[in-house]
Amino acid sequence: MNQDQILRVKHLQVKIKVGRRTVHAVNDVSFTLKRGKTLGIVGESGCGKSVTARAIMQLLPKAGRITNGTIEYFGGEKPVEIASYKRNSRTIRNIRGADISMIFQDPMSALNPVYTIGRQISENLLQHERLSKKAARARVTEMLKDLGIPIPEQRYDEYPHQFSGGMRQRVMIGIAMICNPGILIADEPTTALDVTIQAQILELMKRVQQDHGTSVILITHNMGIVAEACDDVAVMYMGRVVEYGTLEQVFNSPMHPYTRALMRSVPVLGIGKDKKLESIKGSTPDASIEFHHCEFAERCDHCSEQCLSALPQDRILPDGHCVRCFLYATEGEAND
Repeated sequence: MNQDQILRVKHLQVKIKVGRRTVHAVNDVSFTLKRGKTLGIVGESGCGKSVTARAIMQLLPKAGRITNGTIEYFGGEKPVEIASYKRNSRTIRNIRGADISMIFQDPMSALNPVYTIGRQISENLLQHERLSKKAARARVTEMLKDLGIPIPEQRYDEYPHQFSGGMRQRVMIGIAMICNPGILIADEPTTALDVTIQAQILELMKRVQQDHGTSVILITHNMGIVAEACDDVAVMYMGRVVEYGTLEQVFNSPMHPYTRALMRSVPVLGIGKDKKLESIKGSTPDASIEFHHCEFAERCDHCSEQCLSALPQDRILPDGHCVRCFLYATEGEAND
């Protein structure tokens, strides 16, 4: 094991039953998370980003299951293979919330409307640490203060509806960080927030990460947020990682046609009014279809006969930049 790694996902596969259909939500996904660094997982809605996060937390819906692969956590005294345990096993309950925490997409639906903010943050703390309610309250109040929430002693006893969207998201960060986890998974943490509040939340997450040495998985569809906050990037499409590398590699030298298309669809300040924002042609295929060729082929400007007849394999360059595309196939793969 590389000592710089705190999490290693290898060949992860997740299937979800939806009625009579089986959705191939995550398919052969591999990546590593480095200690103290931020990995951005980016892609269109429905590409498998959130399902990957929930698999790591063992919080898949009842109809979902991990059918292949490993999820290795290296934050404790000895490695834990998360995928080998049942979701409600003691090992997973001890890890979830204490060692690996998650900020969910919509704080209004994630927070319980009938419990006070203080109770909801302290609940995680009391579950994992032996503290009196008085000591827990003091620690939560200090956390609220650190999160920039004014009058923390008073707001401890207030309810979610009494907080603005930005403040609710700060509370979600507090719930996730109260036990100082080694890994924080942030699933679209700035969704539905205006640009100013987005910047504040990202800055807060960065400060919390620096103060505690936390490793972060940031899930988003926003390439601008990835550029601002991440060290490494995994680009997902139809349940697969199609490109993976450092931020500089992926942004300065995007290789996969899908990554390039995502980059071209990002608004850029200062461009002429006559320049139209490019969109990715076509639409995302049905996830219940089991593909035996490149899933992006029908939307790709570089599609060849091979793309329509076989699945591309990962191509790892000498600098570690990884891409899954026949454009970069080895001579042997190209002749298959």
